[in-house]
Amino acid sequence: MKSKAMRLGSVASTMSLILAAVSAGSAVAQDAGAGDTEFEEITVTGIRGSLQRAMDIKRSNAGVVDAISAEDMGKFPDTNLAESLQRITGVSIDRVNGEGSKVTVRGFGPDFNLVTLNGRQMPVSTLEETTASSSRSFDFANLASEGIAGVEVYKTGRASIPTGGIGSTINIKTTRPLDAPGMKASIGAKALADTSELDGTSYNPEFSGIYSNTFAEDKFGVAVSGSYQKRESGFAQASTPSGWRGAYLGSENNWGTLPQIPDGGTEEDINVINRPGPNDVYGVQQSLGYVFTSIDRERINGQATMQFRPVDTFTATVDYTYSKHKVKTNRNDVSVWFNFGDTSSEWTDGPVAGPVRYSEYFAGSKDVSMGGGKFEVNTEMNSIGLNLDWQATDRLHLELDVHDSSSLSDSGSPYGTSAVVSTAAFLSDFTQSIDYSRDFPVLSLSDGASVSPADLLTTGSSFRNSLMRTDIKQAQFNGSYDFDTDFIKSVDFGASYTENKVRSAFSNAQRDTWGGVGSAADIPDDIFVLQTISDKFSQVEGHDDPALFNEFYSFDFDRMVGLIDSLYDACGGDGVCIADDFTTDRRTKEKSWAGYVQVNSEFDIVDRPARLVAGMRYEKTDVDSRALVPIAVGTQWVANNEFGVIFSDQQDFTELTGSYEHWLPSVDFDVEFYDNMVFRASYSETFTRPGYNHIQGGQTVNQIFRVDGGDGSQGDPGLLPFSSKNIDLSTEWYYDDASYVSVGFFHKKVSNFIASSEIQATPFDLVTPYGGKRYNDAVAALGGSTDLTAIRNWIFANADPSTVEILGTDSAGNTIGNIFGVPGEDPTLTFDITVPINERSAKLHGWEFALQHTFGDTGFGAILNYTIVRGDVDFDITQPASVAQFALVGLSDSANIIGFYDKNGLQVRVAYNWRDKFLNSTSSAAGPNNPLFTEAYGQFDVSLSYDVTDGLTVFAEAINLTNSYNRVHGRHVNEVNYLTQTGPRYAIGARYKF
Repeated sequence: MKSKAMRLGSVASTMSLILAAVSAGSAVAQDAGAGDTEFEEITVTGIRGSLQRAMDIKRSNAGVVDAISAEDMGKFPDTNLAESLQRITGVSIDRVNGEGSKVTVRGFGPDFNLVTLNGRQMPVSTLEETTASSSRSFDFANLASEGIAGVEVYKTGRASIPTGGIGSTINIKTTRPLDAPGMKASIGAKALADTSELDGTSYNPEFSGIYSNTFAEDKFGVAVSGSYQKRESGFAQASTPSGWRGAYLGSENNWGTLPQIPDGGTEEDINVINRPGPNDVYGVQQSLGYVFTSIDRERINGQATMQFRPVDTFTATVDYTYSKHKVKTNRNDVSVWFNFGDTSSEWTDGPVAGPVRYSEYFAGSKDVSMGGGKFEVNTEMNSIGLNLDWQATDRLHLELDVHDSSSLSDSGSPYGTSAVVSTAAFLSDFTQSIDYSRDFPVLSLSDGASVSPADLLTTGSSFRNSLMRTDIKQAQFNGSYDFDTDFIKSVDFGASYTENKVRSAFSNAQRDTWGGVGSAADIPDDIFVLQTISDKFSQVEGHDDPALFNEFYSFDFDRMVGLIDSLYDACGGDGVCIADDFTTDRRTKEKSWAGYVQVNSEFDIVDRPARLVAGMRYEKTDVDSRALVPIAVGTQWVANNEFGVIFSDQQDFTELTGSYEHWLPSVDFDVEFYDNMVFRASYSETFTRPGYNHIQGGQTVNQIFRVDGGDGSQGDPGLLPFSSKNIDLSTEWYYDDASYVSVGFFHKKVSNFIASSEIQATPFDLVTPYGGKRYNDAVAALGGSTDLTAIRNWIFANADPSTVEILGTDSAGNTIGNIFGVPGEDPTLTFDITVPINERSAKLHGWEFALQHTFGDTGFGAILNYTIVRGDVDFDITQPASVAQFALVGLSDSANIIGFYDKNGLQVRVAYNWRDKFLNSTSSAAGPNNPLFTEAYGQFDVSLSYDVTDGLTVFAEAINLTNSYNRVHGRHVNEVNYLTQTGPRYAIGARYKF
């Protein structure tokens, strides 16, 4: 099932059925104990206790703060922190491999939210498949929830809160033993059944434990927690990985565009049905593929805390946090490429025309590719900190906090972090077609076109290796002085220093033999295993189309690499396939100094209690950025549509610097205008720092280029941060225990958005083999034919042998190899260099509605929230890609509907999370001004637990119960970019509390 809209009827029905069943069981339990007359004091834990604590945090704080509290020691509402955060009003999440990973708050994505651990800025390191990472976003998948005491989401800025998040500052709090004196311990075990595994349901263990105790009359405390989680999962994905070329105007006539109707002709003359009009826009796919991925994830977390409180006024805390997240991925895929030659197609009506069907006929040799991939990413985080908290006098409170933290993402694999090897069957006299009329894009080959292991030979390979390391050293001093006045109650003050060192590096050892190397006879047939496609997309409309090309061959990746290494020296003969050195290497150091003063006032307005918190924060940041610039020495034409830059072994660093400073005021006002009714008004200014790629210290060009040129990028460390002026208004009514209703309005005016300005450049004086003298001689000799296979064959046969490299022939007898660019003979290669500039500003606003209600002492309760987010800059899909556009990404409505029962040791929660369609990017693999829209998505999760004894609890949970899938499209809904089906996962387990 894919939720395109909120289906409230089905949500309510499901909750009613489950909660009714729970209620019946609870009634029996109550009747059985009706004769008891003894009463005992009960400490509220579980779901209701968690909600009460979170509500108390929201009510007592100045500004807009939401929170999640652990239901009990070692028991968080969800096993994944991001999935817990999505229950908060205004918070949405990004899922990776079916698991919550990163958060969006009020429309601002992961890079716009600062994550702290116990008030400390945390290091982040994430990797990209095909480029150096530039993200500042924290991946919540790295942290297990068992050692977390609570999470606070600060949606309004405050002088005393670290700056760096326009969307929010998210503070994760770990267990402190002296906060809950005495011995407490809990151990848990869970068995996870994951149906997303492509080879059948996988079963994996999870273990966790937490111990906290105090000694010496609660003067000394120790807390230790740890968890181990293993998960084997997978997903199936249909994609157009190279994006949609265009968007073109119907009047354009370029490579990839639809043919124009000849004068006096009709659509039949060009094999197009309902051709887009001159002012309509449309795009054409460069390729289509089906990808099948298996994932082996292992996560280890640990925390240790020691506290010493020799006197009531002084507490010393030393803590250490460790996490290791290891993800191994195996991938197989089948894909086809389009050359935009003899095509036929059908289109929807404009002004944005979408493809209904697109076909291309190939008379000569054309490949059907079947590839494999192996990926390995290890992320390890270490953080050690010291906190000294001293109540110096009755009025003066001082605190010093220092920490040294690091995060490293890399790979220990000889193949690097992301490796792909391709094989292909070269067919002729066939048509490949795609039907886009349903959610699932159906690839079909004309009758008689088939692939067998005997047809497959190896083509190109790419062994990419990435590294990202972040080291943060931070010292924070905070103080507060209480005043004995009727108006000013206290003044908070503080200063901090943060040093953030980031290295992000990337290399690609690529073998550009995409036209094939050797012969199919070189590869033994028994390495290939026949697989089917349809069954892996069982939830998606169109997967069972009988026209589907429903087979592909997978292969053992390790064995294949061994073969191509021994046969073709693909890895130098030693099996270590990655490059010795990084070709992209960005090193950034940010030094930030901050200071703040904040005045806290309390007073009455018409006998109603009111509060005013006003402060000013100053931040200054110096940026030093160095980037390794590879030296390009040539170009090569490696296959019909594959061109590459040749780099030398020489490279050098360039260095640029920048700095900026900000004064950041904040004012929070609230008044309890009626009993338990609070009105809040806040104003604040916040900022978010640019991505690391935008502040890199040099210019780089991408290795791959096309017929129409190449691209590259350069950075500017002097870029200003994104800056936001924020207004928040809200009203809250706390009408009962763990029950409240609230309505909030927010408005943000954001400046210094980074636009991508393009300049054309000819770095290194490179030339392209396409369109030069040899190319033109071949066209003339072939009677004007522009068939690329024929042109390459002619050049190999007739050109100066020193300007080509012949590697063999394919199964159709066509020459395969490399054609090198010749200076002075071939045309200059032009690159579109992307340059970041501070240019744009935008406004967004929204509403947050929340209701949390417990139905007396029945045990039942409900949480309902809905968020509306709107911006003043939208992406105009009716404009072609040649028109530069800026738009706010991530803006969407979202909602949560949660029903729960918590009584007599039985807890049940049914949750439905929904997020509406949103623009997630203004660019795609096809280039800038090609938007990507994530379609509406809804997911059901269910959990239940039962206290067998005072210490023993058994539990079960189901995630993505209805097997929802994700879909991303371009300008038109038929322009599918990614369609991903994962699957539900289930767990049962037990927890024992001492």
